[in-house]
Amino acid sequence: MQTENTGLAAVAEKVKLLAAEHAQQADATRKLAPEVVEALREAGFARHFVAAERGGTQGTFAELTQAVFSVGQGCSAAAWCASLSAYSSRFAGHLPEAGHQELWGSTPDTFVVTALPPMGKAAQTDGGHRLSGRWTYVSGVDFADWALLCGMVGDEGRFFALPRKDFTVQETWDSIGMRATSSHSVLVDDVFVPEHLSFARSDMLAGTSWSPVPSHNVPFQAVGGLTFAAPTVGAAMGAFDATVAVLAGKKQSVTSAVDLVRAGAQIDSARMLVEQNAKVIDDREFTPAAMARNERNGAYSAEVLVDAVGGLVRASGTSGLAEGSAVQRFWRDVVSSSSHIALRYETASVRTYPASLFG
Repeated sequence: MQTENTGLAAVAEKVKLLAAEHAQQADATRKLAPEVVEALREAGFARHFVAAERGGTQGTFAELTQAVFSVGQGCSAAAWCASLSAYSSRFAGHLPEAGHQELWGSTPDTFVVTALPPMGKAAQTDGGHRLSGRWTYVSGVDFADWALLCGMVGDEGRFFALPRKDFTVQETWDSIGMRATSSHSVLVDDVFVPEHLSFARSDMLAGTSWSPVPSHNVPFQAVGGLTFAAPTVGAAMGAFDATVAVLAGKKQSVTSAVDLVRAGAQIDSARMLVEQNAKVIDDREFTPAAMARNERNGAYSAEVLVDAVGGLVRASGTSGLAEGSAVQRFWRDVVSSSSHIALRYETASVRTYPASLFG
């Protein structure tokens, strides 16, 4: 299964091949190879949403989505980290201008990671806040330069940007899938965060920023699920390719053929829905109907992809479940990534769908 390769996606093809070479080892060691991390940085994922005046790409959501699809075909965990590095920089775009200078003054390729739930607490003090807390599931934190952490200041949620020296990583990620995403916990103990490295959580949710960069001004409802849906689609595409490789040269049963065809259709449908989400954002169609549909698309795509990779495991038979098989690795990865809260129907259904969505 192929994707259109232009811009970042063309560079991502090289990352895909490198990540695929190291994917089995990454799954076993629970860490991306250093050369894969460096390839992600060099490809431009971290700078994709950084302002052009800071040396960033100031790119589109459609371009990033295609690139993440591509990397995901080679290694699910690499695609997950590629996606989150881009979207974390987008979140950091809400920082005041002085914060932009501190994060990207010397390079647009600063690797930022994000903890969205407000798991910490902060107290206001002269010139900023003092922050403490423990945040779980912070993907990519092993190789992060900065962490963007959400905490409560009284009744207000705020994000705080901390350099690597100001937080501790606790290795807690033990999921059966997406093993190499380094989604560990972050600990912060009474650290001072200056005012220019903080912004209100409400700004992120509403998608309002002083920055003129369009991608820095996108409501979270429109974009939240896309971050995680794109690498999941890429992983399912990788599972399809791996299944075809297992079945090559073998006499296929009717059941295997049906499972393969059905899975291919499911993956294509999920991919198109995720592409639709990216187009909604690039076209800035932030109507209640379009944003609700984006959330629905993410949840539906995750459900369909889990079903698709289950069919691919059936199609590949015992060979696909071998310890070193890419089929079972992608299967575990898709099941794991699809469990993310941003891809759950429960998340999408908390908002009332406008009648116009069905008209």
